[in-house]
Amino acid sequence: MKEDPLTTCRLPLIAVYRIIDANANRVREGLRVVEEVARFVFEDEKLVLTLKNLRHEVTELVNKVTSPTELSSYRESRKDVGKDLVVDNGWRKKDLLQIVEANMKRTQEGIRVLEEFCKVIDEGSSSKLRKMRFEAYSLEKEIRQKIAR
Repeated sequence: MKEDPLTTCRLPLIAVYRIIDANANRVREGLRVVEEVARFVFEDEKLVLTLKNLRHEVTELVNKVTSPTELSSYRESRKDVGKDLVVDNGWRKKDLLQIVEANMKRTQEGIRVLEEFCKVIDEGSSSKLRKMRFEAYSLEKEIRQKIAR
């Protein structure tokens, strides 16, 4: 008999879904910001499509692991203990490079979290998310080079 991964890892199902929901949103938001840079600053249709496709791939994969309805049913934004936490390290995004870096890091970190928690429900999702994360690393490098020109 196959063990239930949620029982085996002793994670409450609601926590897993909330983590997946928060990080799927984080990834989509980060990619969308950079997509807008590619669209309106670089006017690079190929890069826009690449970023858009990655955003949609993440969404599709998460939707295969669990449904959007299920994720949103566990969302507790008002009760989220992290929603009002602000780290003031004196660093403010002042230029295009900093905006892109911050949003690509947000994307990469979110995908990494999704790798860990989606595999609790669907082991096959981890390798796909890993490929997406490495694609995000490559895209960050490509965009940094565009900014440096």
